[in-house]
Amino acid sequence: MLFRDKGFLPTWRFVICLAGLSLILFIFSHLGLTWPWVIAVYIIFLLVSLADLLRLPAKKELELTREIPNKLERNLDYEGCFTLTNYGKTSVDYRVIDGLPQSFSQPFPIYGHVGKGEAQTVQYPLKAPVRGDYEINELFVRYRSKMGLWERQNYFEQKEYIKVIPDITEMKAYLESAQRYLNDEGAIIKKQVSGVGEFSKVRNYVVGDDPRMINWRQTAKLREVMTNEYEPEHGKYITLLIDCGRMMGTELKTGNRLEKAIEATLTVAAAALKKGDYVAVIAFSKKVSIYIPPQKGLAHLQTILDQIYDLQVEPVESNYGEVFHYLETAQKKRSLILLFSDIRTFLYEESALHYLTRIRRRHRFLMIGVEDQMLNAVTELSPETVQEAMTKSMAQQQALFKRREQNRWEKQGLEMVEVQEEHIAVTAVSSYINMLNRGLI
Repeated sequence: MLFRDKGFLPTWRFVICLAGLSLILFIFSHLGLTWPWVIAVYIIFLLVSLADLLRLPAKKELELTREIPNKLERNLDYEGCFTLTNYGKTSVDYRVIDGLPQSFSQPFPIYGHVGKGEAQTVQYPLKAPVRGDYEINELFVRYRSKMGLWERQNYFEQKEYIKVIPDITEMKAYLESAQRYLNDEGAIIKKQVSGVGEFSKVRNYVVGDDPRMINWRQTAKLREVMTNEYEPEHGKYITLLIDCGRMMGTELKTGNRLEKAIEATLTVAAAALKKGDYVAVIAFSKKVSIYIPPQKGLAHLQTILDQIYDLQVEPVESNYGEVFHYLETAQKKRSLILLFSDIRTFLYEESALHYLTRIRRRHRFLMIGVEDQMLNAVTELSPETVQEAMTKSMAQQQALFKRREQNRWEKQGLEMVEVQEEHIAVTAVSSYINMLNRGLI
């Protein structure tokens, strides 16, 4: 009864008609109906159903094709469609199931009716919540005859390759308008010291601009107050570290920590590449799995996306000492190091402090993690029972330990920030811009 291979299937209408006919014959048999009549009625019914079966179109009289995007962003809504063409002499009612992977949305089976000599195109919603590469082959169809006693099952082969990439909505929002993106998220790009950096452009004067930067020549020419705008020097180095260890698989409201880290990485990379800086990316867990050397230019963003779009959480503990040792040998020039990881796990790694102290002499380090919403909720709980009080005390103990250790690390010049999952990308970008404008890189 599955939508697989080829075959013929009796419909519920066939079963109901046969059961009703059997009931009628059973009643008449008690009224004197003989066996030859019973057999004759059954034969007539089977011949009628066979004639109905023979009127079903053959596979060569139908054509089923699909059209779907070959690149999808994770958990965003798209549309696919299939077209069923009936070259036969009778109209058919059909059911179609596309052979999509189980992780995709499944709005199937899709019911419809196509007349003889007609083609029908049907759209259906498409959503892929899991990143990676997928291969899709068959489309399965069942169609019934005019009387609806039998269904014929067929499949049509059409090989498609689909790439499911991270959700890059925030990255595109930044590329469209950096200031608007940050302001909408509640962050403001801090102004740098007036006149410091490279000259960028002349623009209209707005309230809050330094009057000393007014361009009097352009003001007189255009009869509007114009001001010079400066931006930090280009060519800085940004190194983005993505933790793929066990704790990054913790589920959040939408996806897990690794999903948010990848999306934030792409947004920061877009911001840095747009400003002309060099961006390198390292993905690691027990060992370094991906290293993308530093390059500049927005074309490098596609290289980063192609390398990290299918990163998966690995069931091992993260080896921070390994990645920091690798970083010392791979990145010789001073850079801003952004680590996306779980801060609570990181604080237990005493061995990493030795490596980070050495790295801090040359590089600027910032670690960004996602807040533990469950821990925060328990610490704010008003206990009513002894068990709730014990639970709250344990949660407060964990929170105090994390705060104490975080302060100890920050005294070594190693900054750590924990934010809500929806703000991780904008926090990373605003931190990068803030450090850039202050000349800390």
